[in-house]
Amino acid sequence: MTVSSGSPGWYLRRLSRMGPREIGGRAGDAVRRRRWRSARPDCPSVTGARFTAVLPAGTIAAIPPDAAKRLVAEADRLMYGHAEYFGVVRDDLDDPDWWCDPKTGRRAPWGYAFDVPYRNEDAVGDIKQIWELSRHQYLTVLAAAYAITGDERYAERVAEHLRSWWTANPPLRGVHWISGIELGIRLLSWVWIRRLLDGWPGAAGLFEHNPVALNQIWHHQRWLAAFPSRGSSANNHVIAEAAGQFAAACAFGWFPSSARWRAGALRSLERHLHANTFASGLNRELATEYHGLVLELGLAATAEADAAGVPLPASIRLVLQRMTDALAAVVDSRLRPPRQGDADDGHGLIVDGAGTDRWASLLATGDAVFGRLAWWPAVTGTDVRTPLLAALIRPHTGTAPAATRPASRPDHFADAGMTILRGPGEIWCRCDGGPHGFLSIAAHGHADALSLEVRHDGVDVLADPGTYCYHGQPEWRQYFRSTLGHNTLELDGHDQSVSGGPFLWTRHARSRVLTADTSGALEGGTARWCAEHEGYQRSVHRRRVELTAAAHELRVVDEVRGPRRAVRLAFHLGPAITADLADNRARLTWTRDAQERTAELDLPGRLSWQAHRGETDPPLGWYSAGFGRKEPTTTLVGTGFTDGTEGFTTVLRFHG
Repeated sequence: MTVSSGSPGWYLRRLSRMGPREIGGRAGDAVRRRRWRSARPDCPSVTGARFTAVLPAGTIAAIPPDAAKRLVAEADRLMYGHAEYFGVVRDDLDDPDWWCDPKTGRRAPWGYAFDVPYRNEDAVGDIKQIWELSRHQYLTVLAAAYAITGDERYAERVAEHLRSWWTANPPLRGVHWISGIELGIRLLSWVWIRRLLDGWPGAAGLFEHNPVALNQIWHHQRWLAAFPSRGSSANNHVIAEAAGQFAAACAFGWFPSSARWRAGALRSLERHLHANTFASGLNRELATEYHGLVLELGLAATAEADAAGVPLPASIRLVLQRMTDALAAVVDSRLRPPRQGDADDGHGLIVDGAGTDRWASLLATGDAVFGRLAWWPAVTGTDVRTPLLAALIRPHTGTAPAATRPASRPDHFADAGMTILRGPGEIWCRCDGGPHGFLSIAAHGHADALSLEVRHDGVDVLADPGTYCYHGQPEWRQYFRSTLGHNTLELDGHDQSVSGGPFLWTRHARSRVLTADTSGALEGGTARWCAEHEGYQRSVHRRRVELTAAAHELRVVDEVRGPRRAVRLAFHLGPAITADLADNRARLTWTRDAQERTAELDLPGRLSWQAHRGETDPPLGWYSAGFGRKEPTTTLVGTGFTDGTEGFTTVLRFHG
């Protein structure tokens, strides 16, 4: 079933997932929006404002030369007007149209912000394309290039674009005043732009001595204080709102309300960092990219607190430390984390050039801020962001006792239902037996219960296909988060969980892990995992996985208890994998470091197997490496029926 957001039915289903408190809060928001339509107060007068949250002396000199070189190369591309967002190449960044979607050519309508139908691509265009540029993270790159080189061309371009944006987007008018996450990230970008331009003679005139800038900063913070994400929507969005509000209230604390905004944002940040994070350190949305986004935002907020001398609750640092340790635990041999749940390429702070590894950067920052543990994987890459954040974040020895951190690398995260099986030859296997998602709508969850990801030396062999899109293409949105779109078993052509729209699940499959013995394969024996879920009415799907070291073999057994039902069992191969399917056996080949690698996939003989690649009606056989991008890949699908007596056994055997 394809369901679009914004329809009356979608709103009714969305309402059904809210509690009374959330409904009351949203009703108050609606009243406030109506009142704000005609009542727009002016920014209070500000005199004598000074920006003091500067980088310590020597910070820029500590940036590794190769990271600085990548950053400046990226800045030069931007100066020539070139960039790529979500698979769309742009060459108009020398003088951008802030309201135009370059993908569809549509331009968002003018008017009161809350009247703009931003979910309707026919009226607005692709809202992600429009919003992304106005996060102003490309301007933080240009500002960082100025800080590194002293070349005023970068600073002047930043100033030109900020003035253009402020003129084109007065408070509460147009598409850029709709979503709190956009305002929060934009404020964080402005703080860093001001910081990185501090040596430029025009910096104060652009910000604290500029009535237009002051008006924008004040209205952004007023908006965020009035319209926080609530209840079932209090996911990564509320973290971005709080982090941006807090950063601005610390660095731009020039207004009568600054102290109140700062205190409120800090309370929200502390509360929601805890609410969004399992005790194990993994993000509750079970969407890995949002783990990275929340961690980046939390670290950026910590930097602002320390730069401004604002006491930060120790609990915030502890959550961020647990998140960093969890990230170090789940990455594969090439520092790639799982590809679980939604991913939209969102970042909290960008000051690096192309080719910088996001996850290595986060681990490097974690090392600088919290200290690496003995079992952490080695990080060999360099980045710009780590020395910048580390220069602001003060060491807090004693805040996080060593005993609270894992003494050895965790492989099973019981609260999140994630288990990592590791074996010889850099075999990495993620098993999913956790909750469907976070809060009642599980907005960024996928119908992926009991799914697997398998990699060999960092190469996707059995791949999670990814996300690809959010708005405007409902058939693709549905496919990439469907059960068939993951390495698991589908019954009677239905998803395990019931979708009510693009960011809404009305019924969640409930999974439980029965066995998680992760040590065997690394010790030369066998690692085992077993879990089951009851997402299919009247039937239970149970899956057993065994990784045997000596044989370099992964064995998967799927069992279905219940009445006879139609089965589709899918295995999605990574884009580097070539498959030769004959009957129920597939020979897999790929190249890694100029060497050919091979594996055999023995598929259940009771099912009829077919290879699918790049099909569009309906979609099947696709891999999305990043938001807005997709490429054909091979998906093997076995069809048949359950009989309740024996399971379906799949064996993946690596050679060499």
